[in-house]
Amino acid sequence: MSKNRFRPPLLAAACLLVTSIAQAQADRPVVVATAVLDKVEVAGRHYDNAIGSADAASQGTIRAELLKSRPALRPGEVLEFVPGLIVTQHSGDGKANQYFLRGFNLDHGTDFATSVNGLPVNMPSHGHGQGYSDLNFLIPELVDRIEYRKGPYFAKNGDFAAAGSADIAYRNTLDENFAALTLGQRQFRRFVGAGSAALGGGLNLLGAVEVQHNDGPWKLAERLRKSNGVVKLSGGTRAEGWSASVMGYDAKWTSTDQVPERLIAAGTYNGQPFGRFDAIDTSDGGETRRSSLSGEWHRNTGAEATNVVAYAMNYRLKLFSNFTYALERPDDGDQFSQQDQRKVYGVNASHAVEHRLGGLPARSEVGLQLRHDRIRVGLYDTVERRIIGTTRDDDVRETQLGVYGQASVELTPWLRSVVGLRADPARFKVNSLSNAANSGSASANLFSPKLSLIAGPWAKTEFFFNAGRGFHSNDARGTTASVDPRTGDAVDKVPGLVAARGMELGARTEWVPGLQSSVALWKLDFDSELVYVGDAGATEANRQSKRHGIEWNNRYVPTPWLLIDADLAWTHARFANFDAAGDRIPNAVDKVGSIAVTLRDLGPWSASLQWRYLGSGSLIENNSVRSRSSLTTNLRVARKLWGKAELTFDVFNLSNRKLNDIEYFYESQLPGEAAPVADRHVHPAEPRTVRVTLKMVF
Repeated sequence: MSKNRFRPPLLAAACLLVTSIAQAQADRPVVVATAVLDKVEVAGRHYDNAIGSADAASQGTIRAELLKSRPALRPGEVLEFVPGLIVTQHSGDGKANQYFLRGFNLDHGTDFATSVNGLPVNMPSHGHGQGYSDLNFLIPELVDRIEYRKGPYFAKNGDFAAAGSADIAYRNTLDENFAALTLGQRQFRRFVGAGSAALGGGLNLLGAVEVQHNDGPWKLAERLRKSNGVVKLSGGTRAEGWSASVMGYDAKWTSTDQVPERLIAAGTYNGQPFGRFDAIDTSDGGETRRSSLSGEWHRNTGAEATNVVAYAMNYRLKLFSNFTYALERPDDGDQFSQQDQRKVYGVNASHAVEHRLGGLPARSEVGLQLRHDRIRVGLYDTVERRIIGTTRDDDVRETQLGVYGQASVELTPWLRSVVGLRADPARFKVNSLSNAANSGSASANLFSPKLSLIAGPWAKTEFFFNAGRGFHSNDARGTTASVDPRTGDAVDKVPGLVAARGMELGARTEWVPGLQSSVALWKLDFDSELVYVGDAGATEANRQSKRHGIEWNNRYVPTPWLLIDADLAWTHARFANFDAAGDRIPNAVDKVGSIAVTLRDLGPWSASLQWRYLGSGSLIENNSVRSRSSLTTNLRVARKLWGKAELTFDVFNLSNRKLNDIEYFYESQLPGEAAPVADRHVHPAEPRTVRVTLKMVF
């Protein structure tokens, strides 16, 4: 670990917060309305977004029952149940997804923090992009709930959570053991089996295994091979208990990356027909592995609640990409490899207590979050996955500590406030094995105040005001860099932590029987925008940015067998300061939407139809080139068979539209071209895809 120590004032602040809570415990406990989501149970609903359940209009919980109602082409698409969030892909399916939310192209996870089963998913100082969030190890059938929050208003959320966050909780036990086999077009095969058993003495054991193969629609077969497993031991009760988990995941694949539109228009390449699903560099692809050990302990007496999580992870990725073809190395091609190997250790602890503050009912919470990454990360020139040169090779040690405190106070029967403060010191140590000039140490500290006011309810309607400061970290290598590793030119160091400031006005209502509806007007300003650079395959720090927008989310259950979801969002995103290049943020999508109609338990039948819209966005700063919008229709029909068997029929892209999952605009040069060409580069969405699943319960 780094020898740098966290500054004494931060430790003093933590001690002060703990002392305040200890003093508050001396007062008589008083129950007060809070936003502790696991206390809220709304019978018969798939969303825990009821009045009194949250501190913001854009906060909520998604239950497992809803996840079963719609198909997901990839595991990461479970996040599309978060209103306003769209998930796509620009490369092989073993790679982290692309995420879009609130006018952000979040790339592979920057500014949207995710956790699964208590483990953080985002990777700082990652080989392929800051905040890389690979959810392909997720087993959707094990998900109990998804707790989501948007904006930097929540004291417990730290790095990468400025735009939002989602905590995906796994079950401790299953209602029924099951095995499911899915078969689909293009050699898609998936088996998942899971079960749980009571061992006696209050202990429960859960186990699950998943294996998958997929070639995809690509002319170059993807040959995705994935294996996945979870073992979880738990004991105790909801009020006081513990769990320990072991998880392992391994995947290999060949990828068809984005291709230039000029080649699609020409229809031929090297004398052979060339289409949307063809590849240029047939050796692109990757392999990844992730294993973890984690434990959790909790106690909730009603007046007090304590939670502790500890984890250790071992992770590695080898990724081979070629986005510019023959621009830099005409003879060998431009393929490069981004490699990341790391061990991650962390602990999160929180303690909350109900008390009185100035005679008013209150609930206060303090927490500590500590994470240490030991990373070997590199960038290499390659030919057909063979290393021929080293651009960067670094040993990185990165340590982040978060200390927070917040208090929720019932000011009047109709007005509640939540005030919080978060302190985040970070330490970076880089040992550059390829260029000693880029070695060094750096540190950063950031204080983030938070404020929420919740008014109501009146006529089953409540109103919210939220404001706060959040942040994302920058790649540790940028905090110590002196020279460009490829050109040797001098470069400026980047700050370790970059602040964001956000504000939101919202309302939530259940005034119409059966309808939960919310609206949020929000803004978010960043001191430095992280932008994905298509021809480099990485993110880089850019100018200041500002965004504002509106979201309107609706859940309507007119009868027990019918559920209608409608989520619409519009965003205005710009760079904040003047530049002759323009003020548009590349890939900042301006509109997204999702409408789904679900029929449930009509005898043995259930069905769901979803329309998913990803709007247009500027591809370059002057807005002269824009991406095309896309509208996708997905269908699921399920029928219960004999005993406890169920057959599910999924159709993705039902209307078989020619759509793109992602579009970029940059210069590339194909072999034989005389000069670089600035062009639109696209990765097509999959055509109509049919999958059938047989699930047996036992």
